[in-house]
Amino acid sequence: MATSRRAGGISKRCECRGPDGRLLGTACPKLPKKAHGAHAVRQELPPTADGKRRTFRRTGYAMVKDAQKDLTRLGAILDLVEDDVDGAVRVGDLLASVMRERAPIPEAAEVRRRLGVGVDLDGKMTMSQLFESWLGSKKTRQTTTNGYRSHIRVHLDPGVGHYRVDRFGVGQAQQLFDEIADRADVIRAENAARREQVERAKWAKGGRPPAAERERLAEERAKLAKMPPFRKATGPATVQSIRRTLRIALNYAISKQVTTFNAAKHVELQPAARPKGMLWTDERVARWRETGKRPSPVMVWTPAQLGQFLDAAEGHQFYPFFHLVAYHGFRRGEAAGQDWENISFERRTVTVAKELVVDGWTAIETDPKTAGSAGTVKVDAGTVEVLLAHKERQEQERAARLAAEKSWTDTGKVFAKEDGSWVHPETFSDTFREILASTELPPINLRDLRHGAAALVKAGGGDLHDAKVKLRHSTIVLTSDTYMELFEEYEDELTERAAAVVPRARKAAEQPPVKAPEE
Repeated sequence: MATSRRAGGISKRCECRGPDGRLLGTACPKLPKKAHGAHAVRQELPPTADGKRRTFRRTGYAMVKDAQKDLTRLGAILDLVEDDVDGAVRVGDLLASVMRERAPIPEAAEVRRRLGVGVDLDGKMTMSQLFESWLGSKKTRQTTTNGYRSHIRVHLDPGVGHYRVDRFGVGQAQQLFDEIADRADVIRAENAARREQVERAKWAKGGRPPAAERERLAEERAKLAKMPPFRKATGPATVQSIRRTLRIALNYAISKQVTTFNAAKHVELQPAARPKGMLWTDERVARWRETGKRPSPVMVWTPAQLGQFLDAAEGHQFYPFFHLVAYHGFRRGEAAGQDWENISFERRTVTVAKELVVDGWTAIETDPKTAGSAGTVKVDAGTVEVLLAHKERQEQERAARLAAEKSWTDTGKVFAKEDGSWVHPETFSDTFREILASTELPPINLRDLRHGAAALVKAGGGDLHDAKVKLRHSTIVLTSDTYMELFEEYEDELTERAAAVVPRARKAAEQPPVKAPEE
């Protein structure tokens, strides 16, 4: 009998039975004959997770060389996990399954690859296992990874987690996104119905309602209590992000040779239109005052309106923050995370090197959003003056606290609390809303101050490329998609200014009027 390096080997047996009906096994007198019986493989496997012994057995080999080939393959697989207890259990589970199902013994190279990925070795990796393995491999910043994790927890794992990766096709992927769209439609309908019911359950005339109305209102409020609460519907932009998460996860599976096809690339979705920046013209302001509706999710103040806001904010401790964002297009996290050491007053530059962003509700410091975001911004002399004055005030506050033997946290941040510690990014948004509420200006969001910086570029005579540089966009396509309509709003003014550049001998007013052609 040939043997392997482990407890196992090759034997020969037949199906001959004795007078009592029992198999003769190795006692069969015909076994020495070359053509009689069949060869069998026996190989001891690593014990189960709870320590139970197990053995791989397979019979029916006509030739001893075939049995030896499988025995060698078993040995090569077991060699992969000699010093790996967890891997040995997984390999034992795999080979026990292969024995039960009479499946071919896999190549050692294939088993090694699956061990490296950290998935089931039987080739039946599920989408849930893929998501877990992929997230564990991510080296992206924490907030980005948490975004992926949210997509998986809310949408992908419940929707497609049970499918095998190697059998996941376009049909299953399309069904997932169709169901997301259907749920969103249901939520929008339920939200609309609840809004209508809120109005029916409301007594808007003031004072105590009469008895008949109180009874009706009680019934309406009881109906309202039974309705689903307001929920956020998944919009087209979020759906595109979910599809992107699925596509990246499947690309990871392809790179690990778990599958060869990325179904997410072939899903048809409703295009997510990027909101267009629009200017708060006098006509739009008047319409907003009548209806309360904003013309676009991205609204931008005119330079005069921006000046009114900055006038209202001047004197507040965060005025320099709003000034920097409004004039030079910093993102909230970039301005909140700005360090003094990355500002050069002599060269009039501000270098973006860190961000303060919110993960759940916790403020964390990260690298900039993209490689292009981590750039140096040229600032104007007025901004330098604002920042210098702010630095002087901060140093005075620090000296006063230390003199009073109060604590000071030297974070090096440009915008800090009275004790020098970080300011939570949402504090800037809250302060922006408070100052805005004290004015008569039309509404915008804090992030729209960044969009307004693009409008200032145009108002100053710049073009889309200048706006791209100012906002540190990766491509001019992104700048164009967002700000083209906003730039066109300045075209009339710029056209007149361009025409006025041409010197004329006579003023237009002195030229004779053009007569209309006679009928």
